[in-house]
Amino acid sequence: MPIVVTAGICDTLLILLAVLGVSVIVLSFAWMKTALIIAGCLFLVYMGIITWRSKSPSPSSNAVEPISLAKTISFTVMISLLNPHAILDTIGIVGVSSLSYSGYAKIAFTAACIMVSWTWFFSLAILGRFVGLRDKSGAIIKSFNKISAVVMWAAAIYMIYMG
Repeated sequence: MPIVVTAGICDTLLILLAVLGVSVIVLSFAWMKTALIIAGCLFLVYMGIITWRSKSPSPSSNAVEPISLAKTISFTVMISLLNPHAILDTIGIVGVSSLSYSGYAKIAFTAACIMVSWTWFFSLAILGRFVGLRDKSGAIIKSFNKISAVVMWAAAIYMIYMG
């Protein structure tokens, strides 16, 4: 639950910043967009490697070393707010899309984006719990990690191509 709440708060912050005009500022500087694309690609390649190499817990090991709440929250903040791809998505998609709205329509658009974000994070948590309870061998998680890594690498390539 702390991960879901932290990720939701971070995404809400990014959405609000994008809608409130950060996207206009960032996109007006070509060098800033280029820097975010390069940083985003490097971040995605690195996270893809880490995800690809991650190991599932073995079924024989019952002892799992707990991670402190502070470390969990700080890691979630790092991958949420320092992820250039997330920043580019928020600024480039949500922020730019919000420019076509004004008044109550812009408030409704922003609220809908935030609601979808929180729904996504809660859905991922529920799915993760469901899979974790049924996947005692770790095979499904390992497959998800491989697919996630490939998606991250594809996103990095797409960013370069579209950038």
